[in-house]
Amino acid sequence: MRELVVLGTASQVPTRKRNHNGYLLLWDGEGLLFDPGEGTQRQMIHARAAASRITRICLTHVHGDHCFGLPGVLSRMALDGVPHPVHLHFPASGGEVVRALVSVASPGLDLRLHPHGSAGLIAPGLAVRPLRHRIETYGYRLVEPDGRTLLSDRLAAAGITGPDIARLQQEGRLGSVRLDDVSVPRRGQSFAFVMDTAPCTGAEALADGVDVLVAESTFSNDDAGLAARYLHLTAGQAGTLASAAGAGTLVLTHFSSRYSDVAVLAGQARDRAGSAAVVAAEDLDRIALPKRNRDGALPGAVSALSR
Repeated sequence: MRELVVLGTASQVPTRKRNHNGYLLLWDGEGLLFDPGEGTQRQMIHARAAASRITRICLTHVHGDHCFGLPGVLSRMALDGVPHPVHLHFPASGGEVVRALVSVASPGLDLRLHPHGSAGLIAPGLAVRPLRHRIETYGYRLVEPDGRTLLSDRLAAAGITGPDIARLQQEGRLGSVRLDDVSVPRRGQSFAFVMDTAPCTGAEALADGVDVLVAESTFSNDDAGLAARYLHLTAGQAGTLASAAGAGTLVLTHFSSRYSDVAVLAGQARDRAGSAAVVAAEDLDRIALPKRNRDGALPGAVSALSR
């Protein structure tokens, strides 16, 4: 199951109802933890999300609300005896901060540091693009390669069973039967994480055509002046980003503490989001990526959301 576990949704100042940032994307055998702010370790307990599932940690930038939870998460993983390597991705200019945070974590974890300083692929299927913020900041995009879905009735009609199915998938042909004859195209799913940025080409590239776009919505449209001053998105700008990109679902987060009711921000985003479904995230939401139809199309935006 592919699922986004929302651990925190506040921006610089947490509130009684919103923790600092934290987002765990469960994607097949990977667990990608994005921007663990202060309190992320405790939020994972509330969410019943095991730290042992984390395989990668991705920091957009090194402002505290996006990284101060890192030592606690790493210490918990070391305490739990996590045996697999954990890859930590972050902007190269934030290396001094990252090394300081890592140095106060409990030892014993196979942690591998991967700084990046430009756009590009940083791991299989995982790419970064620069965003426009007050310090060096990158967004992340995860893409599954396109593939094919086998059709059991066509396989049966062709007399292909057991190990021959795997051979057909590997070789593309088995005797006179081609893989295309017994399957249909399956579009790979995609996910983008855009945080702390003014509108920019990097955000547009990250969001392009994704099934799920997680985007900051720090300010109301009425506070566009503040958004421009601090290089953040308004709710309307987040909606515009999703619409222009053709995103399937827009998940809004990173809300300023000045807004006690984010339904207003969700409405502003929805007004500009076009066909994209809009979800105003709450702490401990679990958002399942939608199942795919045989032709690779997605039947709906968010397939499940629970708190």
